[in-house]
Amino acid sequence: MVMHEISGSSLNDTPSGERVHIAFFGLRNAGKSSLVNAVTGQELSVVSDVKGTTTDPVRKAMELLPLGPVVIIDTPGLDDEGALGELRVKRALNVLSNCDVAVLVHDSTSEFTQAEIDLVNIFQSRKLPYVVAYNKSDLLNDIPNDDNVYVSAVTGFNVNVLKEKIASLAKKNVSEKRLVSDLLSKGDVVILVVPIDKAAPKGRLILPQQQTIRDILDSGCNAFVCQEDELAHVLDTLKVKPKLVITDSQVFGKVDAIVPKDILLTSFSILFARYKGDLNTLVNGSEKLSCLNDGDKVLISEGCTHHRQCGDIGTEKMPAWIRAFSHSNPEFRFTSGGEFPDSESLKEYALVVHCGGCMLNEQEMKSRLERANLAGVPIVNYGIAIAEMHGILRRSLEPFNIL
Repeated sequence: MVMHEISGSSLNDTPSGERVHIAFFGLRNAGKSSLVNAVTGQELSVVSDVKGTTTDPVRKAMELLPLGPVVIIDTPGLDDEGALGELRVKRALNVLSNCDVAVLVHDSTSEFTQAEIDLVNIFQSRKLPYVVAYNKSDLLNDIPNDDNVYVSAVTGFNVNVLKEKIASLAKKNVSEKRLVSDLLSKGDVVILVVPIDKAAPKGRLILPQQQTIRDILDSGCNAFVCQEDELAHVLDTLKVKPKLVITDSQVFGKVDAIVPKDILLTSFSILFARYKGDLNTLVNGSEKLSCLNDGDKVLISEGCTHHRQCGDIGTEKMPAWIRAFSHSNPEFRFTSGGEFPDSESLKEYALVVHCGGCMLNEQEMKSRLERANLAGVPIVNYGIAIAEMHGILRRSLEPFNIL
């Protein structure tokens, strides 16, 4: 058994997908960027008297007390003008899909505009926690005695009050779901089968593996890490029968043949499907794999961006597996990172195949599932698709009791 080195920072740093995403919205010159800087205590955003200085969403991962690890997002003004301005506004509104808490920065010396009212209505329709920050309160003769949060980015007035409000909203909206530890009891043994992925930097494990190991250790359980060729030896060596084996999806079939049927087996990708999305929706989407036709359009989408290499799972292995399993020749298209079509654009596809989503937060993953649902297009993730195509989906779902 090979012991793989895991750098301390990789396990202790909070991934972007696990951070609370806080987005600031507002009209141009409402003092939005100035307030972002005041809240973060950093020069995160460029501040200018010229309208429209913020041209694209600006993101910064940081620690924000009293909340902890967050991603702060400063967006372009909602009243940006012209064709380019419309594009900027669209990009600002796209941020809503991965936002956990929204802050509308309003110039307290002016009346609410229709754009601001419309945005509040969107917050409410999406059940998105939000707060309206009445900025420039230092320019008011009297500050109203009501429940609204009046602040000043210039003087720092009530900035801490705003931070406390954001923290309270975030804590209410943070999911209490666990990645794997809710399936375990203290002292359980878990084997993680980790092929050395070409996409992972030398000396490190990829993010899903890191997070799973950390959750196992935090629950007082024991994690053994090996490659697929070492698995049989590890099983023979252990004196205690493992409660669970978790494998990389790409070697699912090989691992299934080695692991005895009385030991639970699943994959990292399936764990993330349950953790960040809707496992039942993705399982239902796998049914489409067997009834694809020649020329059907299939979207393969990954939440991260990485350099494509020979044997890449998304652009090479997955299309080959799907062609062989469906006995058809679909047309494949690919997106990565923040790219993902809206519900109208998705209607041209027969199926969406998504990665595990480890780099996306829960809000973004659920937004993508919702867009597929609105388009009436089935969606499945890598792990579930691979398990289905290898005939082991039922076994890989046994830990979750959903079949």
